[in-house]
Amino acid sequence: MGRFASVYPLVTTRELARPFTYLGDGLEKGSVVRVPFGRTRRRGIVAELVEAAPDGVTPVSVEDVVGAIPPVLVDLALWIADYYGSTPARALALVAPEERKPRRRKAAAKDTQEAEAPAPDPELPTLTAGQERALSTIVDAFDRGGAFLLVGPTGSGKTEVYLRACAEALQRGKGAIVLVPEIALAPQTERRFRARFGERVAVLHSGLTAAQRRDTRARISSGEATLVVGARSAIFAPVVDLGLICVDEEHDGSYKHESDPRYDARSVAMKRLALEGAVAVFGSATPRPEAHERLDVLRLDARIGASLPPVRIVDLRRESGYPLSAPLLEGLERCAGGDGKAIVLLNRRGYASALHCRGCGRVWRCSSCDVALVLHQDRALHCHHCGYAEPAPKTCPDCASAEIARLGAGTERLQAELEAQFPTLERFRLDAETTVARDSHAEILGEFAAAERGILFGTQMVAKGHHFEDVSLAAVIDAGTETAVPDFRADERTFQLLTQLAGRSGRDRPGRVLIQTFDPDARPVRLAAHHAVDEFMISELERRRELNYPPYCHLVRVLLSGPDSVTPLAALSEIRAALEQATGATILGPASLPRLRRRNRAQLVAKTDEPRALAGAARRVLAAAAPALRRDELTAAVDVDPQSL
Repeated sequence: MGRFASVYPLVTTRELARPFTYLGDGLEKGSVVRVPFGRTRRRGIVAELVEAAPDGVTPVSVEDVVGAIPPVLVDLALWIADYYGSTPARALALVAPEERKPRRRKAAAKDTQEAEAPAPDPELPTLTAGQERALSTIVDAFDRGGAFLLVGPTGSGKTEVYLRACAEALQRGKGAIVLVPEIALAPQTERRFRARFGERVAVLHSGLTAAQRRDTRARISSGEATLVVGARSAIFAPVVDLGLICVDEEHDGSYKHESDPRYDARSVAMKRLALEGAVAVFGSATPRPEAHERLDVLRLDARIGASLPPVRIVDLRRESGYPLSAPLLEGLERCAGGDGKAIVLLNRRGYASALHCRGCGRVWRCSSCDVALVLHQDRALHCHHCGYAEPAPKTCPDCASAEIARLGAGTERLQAELEAQFPTLERFRLDAETTVARDSHAEILGEFAAAERGILFGTQMVAKGHHFEDVSLAAVIDAGTETAVPDFRADERTFQLLTQLAGRSGRDRPGRVLIQTFDPDARPVRLAAHHAVDEFMISELERRRELNYPPYCHLVRVLLSGPDSVTPLAALSEIRAALEQATGATILGPASLPRLRRRNRAQLVAKTDEPRALAGAARRVLAAAAPALRRDELTAAVDVDPQSL
């Protein structure tokens, strides 16, 4: 054990993104300490112990040891800081335990799960041949480590493979982590795993209170809880002797964290399994091309006990009813008559997508963001980016015309249509407006599951990994609009969304799917209608190969924002030249982006086989340019493997 400790104080300032040396008596790598830091006291993490202090440094003692994290999580955090262009302190904060407040609480906070009796030994379902093959391959890898992509249609039994693999890990004395993309999906996953493993299961996600997270982490680090279920942040759980990581719905973009550090939990899972010699299973009915090409693929070929529902494309160019076409009205009438429940997707909020003056062509836009304002039922126009709102006009301020048209439809208009057409059906709306309160997402889903007959409708939240009984109809109001987004992943996201939504129907009874669209020939729409996952993957990989996009390269994005429209582009031109000279990478841009919250934005995107090296070069270039950036009031961000451009 070294005499001195190299400590990263948990501060956010980039200028202090380096270790500081303290006396190391009694400390270990991973010790959480309180240290004197300038005129203040800070928590810090011991990154390593060394035999000598730097020249000219007279170390002082730490004040207290307040906790500990596994050394492997220190290494993981430092890798995140390096790979994603963050600071060690910001990355270490992801794995550090919650700080206990000095004041006493009136009552101890409860975890989301109550202590249960030991789980009974359930009667396990018989595995299909595909499940048996997949499980055998995963179990064989426990002795050497490895990563697999488990591909199978919705209802093909991927979760049962996770359960059996977890049972094998626990039997070998190892721990497991099971990730889901959304907090709202954690309760249903928790129920299935608790039914099998009882009190050994802990739930960990950012929706818990600080006290709940602290208590849950204590159960995990003590070895009392050996299986952790949670959303993105659960990948940092201090599981003892981790043997298995399962990433469900691995295609979901929610695994990417969109603030510093901009980590991707799927990539972090790969790094953690490498550090711990563990096994990882990434599962999806609609996997990412990156996962398909970079992982060993295991296949489940068919649904268990049911077939995939037939899909009908409804051409809105030939239908007069919008948002509810005649075929959709007929399908919902059958649900109202007792033939199962319905799930309806409309991936836009509000009542109307925009207001348009028929007299002069004016479209009402946000004064701070370059986006159209959305009309809501409160008769106000709202910006879904910055929160700005203004009253809806009665006449156009430019030409005084009263001919103001409402363009498109959102979930609020759909709600009004459903209330008028189907008053006897219970209606459950799921979007950003209805899920503001804590636990409201899970409450809405629970009420829909318990309803005798009803319609769950809303944005893409309704398509994500839910398993409901009695759903006989899944419908999409307006498919294909996302393909017009200027992003190379637009087709992939559209195909995944449609295929996932179709998979909610017909699991325990005959089902059907309706896809309304103005573009029935769009590739993702046409292939989703045939559940053609393999065909879509082949064509998408061919397109990506021709354009040299992931998985055939990595992307590193540099984003600048500032008070005017010229300076970000000019600064990025200089940054591009410096990066090309330093790395030789292919760089696209700079290009302007829509204004956001009164900030003018621009980006450049680099294609590279060495993202870590390019991100490092970007950090050095930005550090050298920091005085000029501050002078021009510019803020900069580096995003490695961005999920959206």
